Amino acid sequence: MAKTFAKLTRPAIRNLEIGKRIAEHGIVAERTSAGDVRYSINIMADGQRIHRVIGRESEGVTRKQAEDAIEALRTRAREDRLDLAPKRKTHRTFSEAATEYLTTLEATTGPQDKGFADIANKRRNLNQHLVPALGAHRLDKLTDFAVKGYAKKRVADGASPSTVNRELSTLSHLFRRAVKWKWLKAEDCPTIEKSAEAQKQITILSPEQQQDLLRAAITDQDPQGWLFVAIGLNAAMRHSEILRIRLDQIDFANRRIYVPLAKAGQRIQPITPSLADMLAKERDQREDQSGWLFPATKSNSTTPHRQAMTKQFLRIVKRAGMDPAKVTPHVMRHTAITRLVQAKADLPTIQKISGHKTLSALMRYVHIAGAHIDEAIAAIDIGLPEPITQELHTAPKPADRKAA
Repeated sequence: MAKTFAKLTRPAIRNLEIGKRIAEHGIVAERTSAGDVRYSINIMADGQRIHRVIGRESEGVTRKQAEDAIEALRTRAREDRLDLAPKRKTHRTFSEAATEYLTTLEATTGPQDKGFADIANKRRNLNQHLVPALGAHRLDKLTDFAVKGYAKKRVADGASPSTVNRELSTLSHLFRRAVKWKWLKAEDCPTIEKSAEAQKQITILSPEQQQDLLRAAITDQDPQGWLFVAIGLNAAMRHSEILRIRLDQIDFANRRIYVPLAKAGQRIQPITPSLADMLAKERDQREDQSGWLFPATKSNSTTPHRQAMTKQFLRIVKRAGMDPAKVTPHVMRHTAITRLVQAKADLPTIQKISGHKTLSALMRYVHIAGAHIDEAIAAIDIGLPEPITQELHTAPKPADRKAA
C-alpha cells in the first residue's frame, strides 16, 4: 500500500527555502544553497541504519525515486532474511558471532581436547583487536577487503607480522566453526591471507653453555630455578607446560609426564633418565608428593601453580655470562629439539617428544646447524682433479687476442 504524505508534499517541496528541509517516511528533501532540492533517505533495514543521498532535482530525481530506493532496499533485506538461521530475526554481527563462538568453545571443549589451552589467546585476540575493528560488520558480509585492511592497519600501528598472523588464525578458526555450526555458508567466508614472517636467527646452546646455565640455576636464590632449567633442557617442553606439571602426573617407572593442557591437546611427554631421577628426588623431599611441581608462591595468585619464571631465568642467564636478549626460556626447547635432530632421530619420533601438532610446524625447529649437516654435505664433496694455475686461467691480453 502506497504511503500517504502529509508534510513531504509537492507544494511543500516547491516552497522550501534555502537551508530548510522536510523529512517524512525516511525521505529527506533539502533546499541547497544553489537553490536545488537534494533527496536523501535515512531508514533502518535488517537492523542496519542506511543513510544515503539519492540525487538532486536538477538531475531529474523526485520523491518517487526516493520511495523506490527505500522499497528496493527493504525488499533486498527481506530476501536476505530467507537465509537466516532458525529463531533469528536478524543476521549475526561479527561482534555477536565472536561472543557466541567463545561461549560455545568454552562449553564444548574440555582440558583433554585439542586447542583448549589456546582459548585464552583466542579471547584476547578477539576482545582486544578483532572485535573493536570488525565488530559492526555482518558476519556473512565481512569482505576480503575488510580483512586485508585490518591486517594492514595493525601492522601500521606497530604490531609485528607474526602477531597479526596469530590474530588472523583466530579469525580463520572462528569462520571454520561458523560454517560447521551452520551460522553461514562456506562461500560467505572471506579469504584470510597471512603475511610472510621474517626468519629469526635462532639461538642454540652448546653443551658447555647448557652446563653453565645449570650451574648458574643451582646458585640462584629461587630454589626452583634449577628445576625449571633442568626440565627445559631435558624435555623440550614449553615454558607454560613446565609450570603446570603435577607430581601425580609423572610416571617415574616409564619416564613419562602426562600433559593435559598442551598447545596441540593433551599428550604424554617422554623425559630423560637424568630428569626422572632429579624429579624423583625432588618429590621425596616434598611434603605434598602429589601436588604442583611449581606451586604458586603468592597468596593472591590466580592459579595454584606459578605462571612464569621469566625474571628468575633472566637472572640465571646473566649469571651464566650469556646475553638475555638472545637466551630466553624457549631457547632451551630449541636446543633440546636440535640435539634430537643431531642425534639423527626421525621426525615422527621428535614430534612425539616436542608435542608439535604437525610435522610442518616441527620443521621450523630443524635448523641448518650441527655435525649432522656437516656430515651430510661432506657426502657430495668433490674437488678438482688437477691444480689450477694462475697462468692457465688468466684472461688473454689485448695483444694476444689480436695475434690470434
